[in-house]
Amino acid sequence: MPKKLLLLPLLCASSTLRAPRARPAARPAMNAARTGYRVFSANSTAACTELAKRITERLGAELGKSVVYQETNGETRVEIKESVRGQDIFIIQTIPRDVNTAVMELLIMAYALKTACARNIIGVIPYFPYSKQSKMRKRGSIVCKLLASMLAKAAATYFLARESNVITPDGLTHIITMDLHQKEIQGFFSFPVDNLRASPFLLQYIQEEIPNYRNAVIVAKSPDAAKRAQSYAERLRLGLAVIHGEAQCTELDMDDGRHSPPMVKNATVHPGLELPLMMAKEKPPITVVGDVGGRIAIIVDDIIDDVESFVAAAEILKERGAYKIYVMATHGILSAEAPRLIEESSIDEVGLLLTGLEFAVLSSGNGEMAPPMLLNPPLEDGPLKSCPWCLALCWARCIGRN
Repeated sequence: MPKKLLLLPLLCASSTLRAPRARPAARPAMNAARTGYRVFSANSTAACTELAKRITERLGAELGKSVVYQETNGETRVEIKESVRGQDIFIIQTIPRDVNTAVMELLIMAYALKTACARNIIGVIPYFPYSKQSKMRKRGSIVCKLLASMLAKAAATYFLARESNVITPDGLTHIITMDLHQKEIQGFFSFPVDNLRASPFLLQYIQEEIPNYRNAVIVAKSPDAAKRAQSYAERLRLGLAVIHGEAQCTELDMDDGRHSPPMVKNATVHPGLELPLMMAKEKPPITVVGDVGGRIAIIVDDIIDDVESFVAAAEILKERGAYKIYVMATHGILSAEAPRLIEESSIDEVGLLLTGLEFAVLSSGNGEMAPPMLLNPPLEDGPLKSCPWCLALCWARCIGRN
């Protein structure tokens, strides 16, 4: 029997676990000039267009008129087709597989809107790209910090403040995202960042859709994920297990590859000042801290990208006696051969929230959009598509509050 990949509709923005199932009716369309804000889609992909459309339907507003396309030489061109002078602008941008193109689309649109005299520019980015590159590794760079600086400067043109006669620089003024890979990423920005939580909706799904969930145990697939798993376990009043000794090094275990101080051939070092030798890190064989025998194992994380670590965790949980294994996450990137690996693994079901990713939803393979409902398609049915309507109300309420 094929495995199931479940994509959970995000139906409300409250922190309660019992969200209403019915979709509220859209309000009548508002006059954009009177509301003082507009919503634009930063690219023409099905995921971004559908998400922006659903958000504006919830708000009862019209989607801003713009054109975003790639020229034959690969350059991105953005054209704003209406006046945005003095208005607050929300840019909806999902991240497809071509991450760099999506980033450039967002930067160019922000710059175009600012030069068109928009007052504030708020980016709505469900999955923030490069969030995994938020720490220094060897002689690399903190790319997430670079991206934060680029977003702040993208629209940094000078304009005359309405309330004063001071000329002030301004760029992207606000970002709304969901479940950043590291909360500390918010400190990279010079403007406010709303980091929405997906846990209430995943908790609701566990309570309502997993039979006998009281006999489950929440599992962290690495010590790095223990804090997130502990939060789920406390809210559900379940036990906690941690898998230790992964085959691959985790972020916290990775050596930065630098020597401090650097080696100098001709330097004379006093014998009493010699630095002690650093012991090489050796990870023990993979093991489970906690009892999972005869229970349901629920692995929780924020991102499912390369699934090898999840597959390895599922295998050890099966060996330790877990009779059913779920994987729950916010963002389903599912790179490379992830669907096939999940199908061949001990994982029974994978639950994801639709966060507007271009490839987050499985369809029948005929190129059509999947229906806007709780999806439960077999992995072998077809290619990965997108159907991000379920985030619409969450983002719409955030936009309404701003």
